[in-house]
Amino acid sequence: MNAIQSRFQSLMQHKLAGDEASPSPVLTPALAAKLVQRIAGVRLFAHAYPHLAQFTHGSYRPLDLLDFAHAHALSGISIHMLDGEERSLDCMGPDGLRAVAARAAQYRLAIHLEISSTRKDDVDRVVAAARILGVQNIRVYSRYEGRLSQLLQMIAADLRYLAAQADLHDLYFDFEQHEELKSQEIMALLTHVNHPRLNALLDFGNMVNAGERPLAALHTLAPRIRQVHLKGVQVVPEPHGWGHYGVLQGSAQDDLPSPRMLYELLMLGDAAPQVIAFCLEQENHYRAPAFRYTNEDADPFIPYRPMSETEIPVGMSLEQVLELEERWAIDQITYVRGLLQEFKLLAELTLHNA
Repeated sequence: MNAIQSRFQSLMQHKLAGDEASPSPVLTPALAAKLVQRIAGVRLFAHAYPHLAQFTHGSYRPLDLLDFAHAHALSGISIHMLDGEERSLDCMGPDGLRAVAARAAQYRLAIHLEISSTRKDDVDRVVAAARILGVQNIRVYSRYEGRLSQLLQMIAADLRYLAAQADLHDLYFDFEQHEELKSQEIMALLTHVNHPRLNALLDFGNMVNAGERPLAALHTLAPRIRQVHLKGVQVVPEPHGWGHYGVLQGSAQDDLPSPRMLYELLMLGDAAPQVIAFCLEQENHYRAPAFRYTNEDADPFIPYRPMSETEIPVGMSLEQVLELEERWAIDQITYVRGLLQEFKLLAELTLHNA
């Protein structure tokens, strides 16, 4: 094996757990050509969550996230309807939303919206905002409590409503695996509803809390993944399950096989890229408990899941977090772009030596 293939294999096996080991792809000239093409067109988005303290306790507005994305030559932003408290999209009137749309158009940035719900009232609000903003892509996930079988029936009904709204308003909804549902359960829901405008969003770490391995979850959801949340995660063992703690992506504490996951996501789709947005969701110091357990019964009870938030870490002040957040977000941009650049170099060397 030459040095190029050896380095590529090392990236493909980085941080893969023993029970997740799988053969690495060989960087053939055909794969290398496809990889170079995909990297040239990759769309990195600024996500609002890395700036959560600024949105919640500071003065950040959706316009500030657009400014950040523009300053770092990103392709768009992904923002929750509630980010920014009284300054959020949800609290804006039509004129405020049109101002956000105008800034995005000025910068030539796409806007993707997010809500933490599949309930009709929440869906109707985000659809109304999307129509004013000119947005097509919306992230959703469900937050119900009850037996799994009951939840799946409720979510299926919600997805049918989403499908109708998608057809009516030229929208796409991507359902995120958000810690409590397993990937095969989400795939079963999407397959059952079977609508081309309903697909999946893969979060790099949320499958851990549902008792799944990252690469296995990616493979299960692969046929339907349209958007991705990239982040770093430290796996936290719990009795009969796993939680996770947010760390800087690519750091020594990051337990995820990020290079392999990024490569496989880039390569999804034959004629065109399947993933339309790689959202940079650095969640440093975020804590999430286990939601699914190895000893759960066949129809487990799923507790209500509150919306995500990150508490001020022990030993740090709010002022320190407000000062450091942007640095952490930039750190992730640097890591991901560095990884893409290394992929590109290895691919170009493979083509040169062919």
